[in-house]
Amino acid sequence: MTKFTRRGFLAGASASAGALVGASAGALIGGNQAASAAEIAAQTAVLKRSEKFHGTHQNGIELELQTFTNFVSLDLRDETDRSAMKRWMKILTNDIERLAVGEPILADAQPQLALGPARLTVTVGFGAPLFSKLGIEDQRPESLQELPSFKVDALREEFSGGDVLLHVSADDPIVLSHAVRTLVSDSMAFATVRWTQQGFSNAQGVVPSGVRQRNLMGQVDGTDNPQFGTEDFNNLVWINEGPQWIRGGTILVLRRIAMQLNTWDKLGRTDKEQVIGRHLDSGAPLGSKNETDPLDLSAVDERGLKVIPNFAHVRRASPTNPKERFFRRPFNYEVGTAADGTPDVGLLWTAYQKNVNEQYLPVQKRLDEFDLLSKWTSPIGSSVWGIARGVKKGNVLAEDLF
Repeated sequence: MTKFTRRGFLAGASASAGALVGASAGALIGGNQAASAAEIAAQTAVLKRSEKFHGTHQNGIELELQTFTNFVSLDLRDETDRSAMKRWMKILTNDIERLAVGEPILADAQPQLALGPARLTVTVGFGAPLFSKLGIEDQRPESLQELPSFKVDALREEFSGGDVLLHVSADDPIVLSHAVRTLVSDSMAFATVRWTQQGFSNAQGVVPSGVRQRNLMGQVDGTDNPQFGTEDFNNLVWINEGPQWIRGGTILVLRRIAMQLNTWDKLGRTDKEQVIGRHLDSGAPLGSKNETDPLDLSAVDERGLKVIPNFAHVRRASPTNPKERFFRRPFNYEVGTAADGTPDVGLLWTAYQKNVNEQYLPVQKRLDEFDLLSKWTSPIGSSVWGIARGVKKGNVLAEDLF
């Protein structure tokens, strides 16, 4: 028979309590470690996200905006021929494959800056001059040519033209900077840099996914685009005829549009909304509540005046037939402030389409005839690019072209 004493009972109770406390402390520490790991994973989630490189189409187009972007235009060196272009594209393909998954390129001078993918994409395109330089005019799609001049244009050479385009985007500026530097470095044997244009959009988590953002005039930009993954998008954007190298590709119009914010900011909200044709807070068409509500260009107010004025930008830009539509993926830019306080800001405006002559040009011609917004905006850069089709694993970008 076991004899229980008061001392023994208290000692046993103390030991049991200690075990419970130890177990609880261990669970707490383990829980804290798990919570810490989850917190760290959440903090680096933006860095770890990646976009698929291989596929029918090049990436960097049919996806939500990244936060940072850089367009790099290059001119071929005199000695760069079709054989050299093949070598260049092979190098770029290998580089992009690695960078897209957050790995350094071969012989990377700064491999520690390959922090992670951060949704990095690189889209490669070709300008009209390249085709004549290489003697392959028969491979140039008909609408891949420089745009005609417009009255609203104030184009500058340092933002226009070029032979080869590298459009690099990511959600982290260091990842982007490293990628651009390595891609440009590997391109110097074949071409020289003509210009670079850097832009940005809202940071991740600020606006819902997609291509809508706030431009620096305060308005919602990217509304009324074709939806990803739809037949509408496919029919408007991806080319399915013509030269093999661009079947599955598209044509990009890039316009650098400067904004005169010093005078724009002097307008009242109502005046700004009349100029644009949309409410500034919601992006909804005037007279409507939701951003995605269709434009009612026939609506009149109690005075019999058009709700959306004749001079409003959205009225002038509205398609007159189903072909006059395209996909826009715009980025803001800001490169400094003048001594008098005038900001050098604007929009890197992009339009992706099958045929520039049928889709973009009719709209731009209407805007050129009359668009009140042009009092506060001015195109200062312009270029047109044939975006090669996507690349399958083991293949090389634009190998059908060269």
